[in-house]
Order: sequence, then structure tokens, then C-alpha cells
Amino acid sequence: MSADHLLPPGRSYELSLELLKGAIDIHVHAGPHIFSSPRRVDPVEAAQEALAAGMRAIVYMDVFEMSNGTSWIVNRVMRDSADRFETFGGLIMNTTYGGMNPRAVKTALSYGTGAKYVSFGAHSTYFQAAREGHLVDGKFVPLSELYPQFKTEELDRCIRIPLEGPPGPELDEILRLIAANPHVFLNTGHVSVEEAIRLIELCGEYGIKRILVASSVTKIATMQQLKWMASKGAFIEYTLAAYTHTTPIPKTHYYVEREYMSIDEGMDAAPDGGVKKVSEQIRELGAEHCILCSDFGVYTLPTPVEGMRAFVACMLDLGIPAADIRTMIKTNPERLLGLDPLPEPFLTA
Repeated sequence: MSADHLLPPGRSYELSLELLKGAIDIHVHAGPHIFSSPRRVDPVEAAQEALAAGMRAIVYMDVFEMSNGTSWIVNRVMRDSADRFETFGGLIMNTTYGGMNPRAVKTALSYGTGAKYVSFGAHSTYFQAAREGHLVDGKFVPLSELYPQFKTEELDRCIRIPLEGPPGPELDEILRLIAANPHVFLNTGHVSVEEAIRLIELCGEYGIKRILVASSVTKIATMQQLKWMASKGAFIEYTLAAYTHTTPIPKTHYYVEREYMSIDEGMDAAPDGGVKKVSEQIRELGAEHCILCSDFGVYTLPTPVEGMRAFVACMLDLGIPAADIRTMIKTNPERLLGLDPLPEPFLTA
């Protein structure tokens, strides 16, 4: 009888905790947030819990603020732990910052702890905002069709990446700013797969070395496209939040208007295959090209640290070796952030 059905040996709750030591979660959504979408933890709580778990760092994502201001505050609060733990932040170019706004990027690079990443939008990419909407009589209808003001106030200001020809002046300046700050990584944000590919092509032209393919792109890209992006040096991000039960719950992640409460991107609850598909893609891509993180923070989910532990446990159950998990939650995030690698003996110290 085939043994394929047997669970891999060595799995345990204790092992999932041990693997978190020295790990880095590059995608944490701590508070504050808008009233209609409360957070599970505030930034200090998120950092304290990560430190208690033995993690090395977390990276704050905030769709409303330069989160490197948040990281500056938290690092000062936790200065006694600076030899063991650190937080980072950056800028997501959403409409609250004017969308494709070089001035916002230039400011973020010199604010607080200094931006560690520049993301090309979350809900404020044309690709995503055009796909957010409501179910009306059982049919999905985009917000831009339901509310004319949504089109003028949001959609018309959203980020779009030109697929052909030279970048416009704003995109050109932003890419030059990122290239001039090699410690900063470019996050593709919630653009289309084709736009992400174009951004990676432009990174090659501008000399940008640190690139992260956002999980929103990962979950809709083909394996051929993912392999191409990885071959260009980009890390492929997998977040547990992209595969959880909360994805189809109508939310106001970003818009203060409650009528804009939407089903994320108009898509199903998760890509076909869920976390099993993640493990299959990791095997095909190679762990050296992938990063696992939580994208937790919403109040309907556990804390980010528990999200990371759960993701680790899922990968163990799906047969991903512990060494590969360490690569994806420690080694690769260290490389993306430009941190000196911690020696593995540190983990048992």
C-alpha cells in the first residue's frame, strides 16, 4: 500500500514554535485603522508578541500611513530589546497619498526609521479597485458601476502601470528614488500579473535588486509567470491571509464610506487548492525564491504571530521540510531587508 497518505514525521506544536525563533514576518497589519475595520493588535502589542516568540523582526503594512513612522515609535518603546528585535515600515502608495506620488516616496525615505519598502498600492490599484463590489440579486457588480463618485474619487486616481513604452514621469521618478536607495525593496502591490511583470522588467532597467511579488499577484499568476519573476530575482510572497476564511467576508479595508463595503476583488474565498496549492508551488519554485508571512491584523483572525505559527504548521503537515520553512521565514526575509543573517545556533540559545 502506498505511504503517500501518511503525515510526515517530526511535526509538533513545539516544532512550529521553535521554527519561529529568529523569523521575520514581513506583512503585519497592526492598528490603528478605520472604525469599520478594527485591528486585532496595536503595533506595540504585535511587536511584544513577536519578541516573546523569539522572532527577529516584523514589518508593518499600513494602507493609510507611512508605517516607518510607526516603526520608529515602537523601536523607541522597545529599545531595551534592540539587540534581539526590530520593526520596519514603509509606504503603500494608495489614494490617501495621491496614488503614484513621487513626493510621498521621497518623504517616506527620510521619515521615521526610513522606508524599507515602497509598495505600488493595495486597494488603490486600478486592477483591484475595479474589481471590488457588491452582490446585487446574486450578481457581482463593481463599486464603480454602483457609485459614480467611487469612480471619480477613487478609481480615476488609482495606480496603473503602463505595459508598453517608457514609464511616465511619476513612475520614472519613483523608480529612480528606489534605485538610489538600494536598502529599500519594491513591493509590486495589488497590480495585475501583467503589470507586476512590467514592474520587474523596469527594475532590471533601473537597477533595482530587491523585489517582492505581492501575494495578491502570486495567487492569480500562472506557474510559468511565477517562475519568470523568480528568475529575475524577485521573491514570491505567500500570505496565510490570502487563503483564509475571511477573504469573502464583505469589509471596508480601505474606504471610510460604509456603502463601499466590498467583497475583496470579487474573487472566491481562496485560490483553488488553498494552502495545499501553496506547498505545491513552493516545491516547484524552490523555497529559495519564496517568503511566507501572515498578512494578519484584522480582528476576525488570530494575532500575526499565531498566523505565522499556523502557516508554519500547515507547511509541516503538507510535507515542506523544516529547513525550507526556515529559508522562507528567516533567510529570505533577511536578504530582502538587507539584514546580516543570524546564525542558526542563535535559535537554541
